[in-house]
Amino acid sequence: MGSAKSTGSPKSPESPKPPKPPKRTVSAGPDGAGPSESERLLFGGPLRYDMGWSQHSDAFMELNFRAMVTRLPALLAASFRLAWQADRGAARVVLVAEVARGLAQAVSLLAVNSVLGRLMGGGEVADRLRDAVPALVTVAAVMLLAALLRAASTYATGRLEPKVERVATELYLERAAAVELSAIEDEAFHKLLDTAQYGAASARRMITIATRVVNAGISLIAAAGVLTVLHPALLPLLITMTLPSAWSSLTIARRRYASFHAWVQHARAGRLIGNLLTEPAAAPEIRVHGVGPFLLRHFRAMAETAEAEQARLARLEARTGLIAAAWTGLATVATYATLGGLLVAGAMALSVAGTAVIAIRTGSANLDTLVLEVNTLHEEALFVGDLQRLYVEAAERAIPVGGAPLPERPREIRFENVTFTYPGSAARPALADLTLSVPLGKIVALVGENGSGKTTLVKLLSGLYAPQSGRILWDGVDAATTDRHRLAERIAMVAQDFKRWPFTARVNVAIGRASAPLTDERLSESVKEAGAEDVVADLPRGLDTLLARMFTGGHELSGGQWQRLGIARAAYRRGAILVVDEPTAALDARAELEVFEKIRALAGTGQTVILITHRLASVRHADLVHVLDQGRLVESGTPDELLSKGGVYAELYALQAGQFAVQVPAPAAAPAPASTPAPTPKAG
Repeated sequence: MGSAKSTGSPKSPESPKPPKPPKRTVSAGPDGAGPSESERLLFGGPLRYDMGWSQHSDAFMELNFRAMVTRLPALLAASFRLAWQADRGAARVVLVAEVARGLAQAVSLLAVNSVLGRLMGGGEVADRLRDAVPALVTVAAVMLLAALLRAASTYATGRLEPKVERVATELYLERAAAVELSAIEDEAFHKLLDTAQYGAASARRMITIATRVVNAGISLIAAAGVLTVLHPALLPLLITMTLPSAWSSLTIARRRYASFHAWVQHARAGRLIGNLLTEPAAAPEIRVHGVGPFLLRHFRAMAETAEAEQARLARLEARTGLIAAAWTGLATVATYATLGGLLVAGAMALSVAGTAVIAIRTGSANLDTLVLEVNTLHEEALFVGDLQRLYVEAAERAIPVGGAPLPERPREIRFENVTFTYPGSAARPALADLTLSVPLGKIVALVGENGSGKTTLVKLLSGLYAPQSGRILWDGVDAATTDRHRLAERIAMVAQDFKRWPFTARVNVAIGRASAPLTDERLSESVKEAGAEDVVADLPRGLDTLLARMFTGGHELSGGQWQRLGIARAAYRRGAILVVDEPTAALDARAELEVFEKIRALAGTGQTVILITHRLASVRHADLVHVLDQGRLVESGTPDELLSKGGVYAELYALQAGQFAVQVPAPAAAPAPASTPAPTPKAG
């Protein structure tokens, strides 16, 4: 075969090379590697947090020996506060037991020194043994006391740990549940929620670590005191032996903590992919569309990316540990060489040297433990610090408590020049200079195309958001100055995507007013008002049926059945204003008619109904219709007035009605009858 390479023909202008697609620039992870293909495809880019924003880039991330020693009192105080808040009695037992254990070790060292002095002194062996007996008895008694103290501390710590975790978790959940909706939807605050959730477990671990720190610290002080008495030159050598491990552990902790913060979102995404494979809602599509292998492939890719980061940390940890071990070895040789020199020079007796060896080994072990435990305590405290930062930030972003009272029986809610843009949105405002009135005791419909601002309007009316400008007035009282909790009590809502709680049907209805006493009478009335009697009757255990397939005996409802229970939940709440957002989206035509009959009946009792729907035929019984377009009010009036006006409402109504118009084909023209030949006259 000849070469395919052209030797002299010019490049054809008719077939130019296609331009290369532009390269997408993405930020690299903390190890310098860019995002994986799974990150790009599934999540649109890297899932690594830039640590530049983090408050931990200052004092929290300065994990050095000086910072560790400086922060030690604060760390111990924080641990003790958590323990004191959880169980004061157990906290006292732990503190007393650990302090006493440290003091017992000092007494034990002095008793050992006395034993060695007696045994290595002059005289008969029997006399020396007899002289050493009191000191030996002291050593045994101290060891027994230390064992008892350790048992008491272990028991009290076992009581404290779960209580501390519970208290910290309750505070976390309490603060998270009390913040504004805008905080939950804010990316930075949600990242803090992600990291702070580990703070409760860290708070639990801090209790055990703090007890070891207290014990090791007091024991170290005791050993250092004994060494100083024996010979002042031994104390600095003891410290030198332990500095390498301190540097090693602090360096490793800094890397590990920085990696955790950078990769926390990546880890959440990996868990999300794994959960999708077992999620009931996704199960049908996974099987019909064969999505399982696709998700597994990307789960593996995400896991391998995370594994590469763990391998990087392990490689650095091994290198750091090797350097620290070499340094520790040299320091140990220097320490024992100094001890030998003191013996040779006659500056230290042999019995004292024996005690010094024990004290050095004890002190070194205690200092090693202290450095490692303080480092671990410091690291756990960083996560507890995230939790405490959440407490502070959540308090700043909490729904305000108190305010001016709302009118008892307001006649209308009026929006005056209200403008609202979702945080972080670069698009146009969801509502722009909107002015309209909602008369109470009526059925008010909000209609418009997707993105017109209907749902945003009711979220502002319900107090879930506050407008950036303008006012929402309840008979002249600005909602921004009122008690938000009291305002929310007047609202009952059936959202299009309302929560399907994984509890019993009874709770799914009664959770509409969780603070009210749960009574069968109120439940049955609410179920009846929603027309959900058949739904409850079909359940295996009625209202006591668990509506969660992931548990034994769990049952699942259809979309329409859930929607009826959602309406029953709103009825149970008995709010003065009922907001229904696409209430019949999952219902058939007959059920839709029944639901709207129930809604009209509610309005007939004086309850205000605010109806959001795309089905304009469903609002024909509304008292007032507001038509929104791109966040602005374009029309208002009764359905008949709007139809006769021929505006946006009439146009949308005609478009929907046209879908149901039946085109009857024109009847085909009847064929002309065949000509009948005239009868032949008979001959006469």
